[in-house]
Amino acid sequence: MGASGSSAPARLGLPAQPRPGWLGVAALGLAAVALGAVAWRGARSWRRWRRRRLQQVGTVAQLWIYPIKSCKGVPVSAAECTAMGLRSGHLRDRFWLVINKEGNMVTARQEPRLVLISLTCDGESLTLSAAYTKDLLLPIKTPTTNAVRKCRVHGLEIEGRDCGEDAAQWITSFLKTQPYRLVRFEPHMRPRNSHQVIDAFRPTDQIAYPDASPFLILSEASLADLNSRLEKKVKATNFRPNIIISGCGVYAEDSWKELLIGDVELKRVIACSRCILTTVDPDTGVMSRKEPLETLKSYRLCDPSERKKYGKSPLFGQYFVLENPGTIKVGDPVYLLAQ
Repeated sequence: MGASGSSAPARLGLPAQPRPGWLGVAALGLAAVALGAVAWRGARSWRRWRRRRLQQVGTVAQLWIYPIKSCKGVPVSAAECTAMGLRSGHLRDRFWLVINKEGNMVTARQEPRLVLISLTCDGESLTLSAAYTKDLLLPIKTPTTNAVRKCRVHGLEIEGRDCGEDAAQWITSFLKTQPYRLVRFEPHMRPRNSHQVIDAFRPTDQIAYPDASPFLILSEASLADLNSRLEKKVKATNFRPNIIISGCGVYAEDSWKELLIGDVELKRVIACSRCILTTVDPDTGVMSRKEPLETLKSYRLCDPSERKKYGKSPLFGQYFVLENPGTIKVGDPVYLLAQ
């Protein structure tokens, strides 16, 4: 620091000395080190105290990012938890969106074969790919000369930067139904407000293109229980969760209020009500319009007292929001915070 910088005593809130000698400077330095050590030990002690009040309820088994809404998920071994969802390198969860010429979102409800399209990142390029189709490379950063389009996701307006003619032609050619375009959400754009989609969210909870929440959690036990009732088994990717938990009881996630994974704190908001999209086979892109939705309806409907909130849709998985950011990894223990 130059001569114009504030003195160490001033920064520590002590009276300034006219010309401190080397002994004074050394003493102040030792005091600062001691204070830092006390603070560090205090933080460690506080963390240990917190952990004594925690109950491990499971382990992170899988992490999934779905870069393009309704398209194929990308499994990752670690991800940063941000207020607007998981991030791994240049991939963000549901930060890309397929739209029609009117700017309305297009999902696997209308175009089931969207689930066969993947967006991955390799080095300095993004890659659009699908079976029996030539890959398309896209720049990591969408050119700022590309148009910013007004889009609509579940009736709410949101912007997206057009990913260009090549991407539009690639998706249109693959789906072979009508002209579509690919857009990308950028951090400076105004996000959607989860509270406007579902009242249970806070006015401060924000999302790009997900339906309602930045995090969807599902347990392996719940999926196994569903599959025990089905003739044709389904995968977790039928339900597009971000975090899959192992080592817990069936539907344990229904009762979790606050979770701690590493330094990441997540708070449960509401159950995820399920629609016809769950009947799209993630491997074939074929929509059955029946299972597993019909089976879920037979045993996973809400309590009559909550019918106004959920209607007649079955519940499977839980929506969470971020309380404290950080990074989570596959294999991390999942703790339930004491109430």
